[in-house]
Amino acid sequence: MGLKSLLLCSDEKIVRVLRRVLSDLEIDVDLCPNADAALRKLTRQRFEGIIADLADEGAIDVLRSARAAPCNKQAVAVAIVEPAVGLRAAFELGAHFVLYRPVSSERAKSSFRAARALMKSERRRNARVAVQIPVVMRSSEAGGNMKVTTVDLSEGGMAVVLQNRRRPSGRWQIAFTLPGTSASLEIPAEFAWESTKKQAGLRFVDITTQAAMQVREWLRQNSPDAEQDDPPIRCQLTDLSMGGCYLEISSPFPVCSRLIVSMRAGEVELRAQGVVRVMHPDRGMGVEFTQNTSEDRSALEKFLRVLMENRTLLPELFVQPEGWEPENQTANLAEADNQDPLLQLFHGEAVSVEAFHESLRKQRSSPEASSCPEAVAARVP
Repeated sequence: MGLKSLLLCSDEKIVRVLRRVLSDLEIDVDLCPNADAALRKLTRQRFEGIIADLADEGAIDVLRSARAAPCNKQAVAVAIVEPAVGLRAAFELGAHFVLYRPVSSERAKSSFRAARALMKSERRRNARVAVQIPVVMRSSEAGGNMKVTTVDLSEGGMAVVLQNRRRPSGRWQIAFTLPGTSASLEIPAEFAWESTKKQAGLRFVDITTQAAMQVREWLRQNSPDAEQDDPPIRCQLTDLSMGGCYLEISSPFPVCSRLIVSMRAGEVELRAQGVVRVMHPDRGMGVEFTQNTSEDRSALEKFLRVLMENRTLLPELFVQPEGWEPENQTANLAEADNQDPLLQLFHGEAVSVEAFHESLRKQRSSPEASSCPEAVAARVP
């Protein structure tokens, strides 16, 4: 099943450019003649992408309504704007990507490559495979174990059958084995929803990269509708700390995008999960790491040590989108606020791109940057 996009635009030149670009990227286009037609379709059909020319009357309502429509709230939104419109204003309207007039094929293709990767990852993440797996649930808060059986499984969680009608609360540690494999997985989870048929939904939280990859690979092999992901995108690592990194990339992903960051320096490899906290179009993005296990920290410390001991070593870096950060999930900054200047910069007040990069340069030149990787961002060659 191909990716589908809804396009609201009355400018024939822009429509021709976008049709050509999106066709090359295998994204279908449903052109709407006006905002009313677009709004009707948003409530009845699912789209992976919503593209709105803000010069058209009602385009702002279309962007906002997409966020409210249950079937399209996770769609990637692209706004076409005049150069005088600021990025922040477009993002506040719900846009993830911005195209400035006049829209060129090169700029559109660059933006939509990143958008397509995000569309695919979000659709894949929400795809469910019907399967019955026995699951053991343990709660440190309530104590004791509870046994349930899955109804289906996705990258983000699972639906299970409860033994009684009342849904438990709090965080649980769930243990299960994927059919056809020998490795037992243990993943923290929380209840996300319940139905009237003794079913409830469990959302994975703080899943390790290794466990996430095992679930994804099993789903890929067992899903009848599985499609090939876009290849990871190469970028350049410029700043790295225990809490996050800044990456130079021509088409950065939007704020709140979940990513898998794959790094290699010499013989040392690292895969980390993260969320985009800062995005600078055509320049780069700041990614906060979301894993806090001792194994994750140990692997990151080893990678940082290799870079700091080999200043001329240029790491290889690739990123791959994993969908959107859950709306109710917020960053845990209790420890990072006092110890990681790079995360402080990510979560600080919004500043211009120039001011942001000047702050990065000051952090790199600080005395601590060469001796304390746990606290200060280190310049990567």
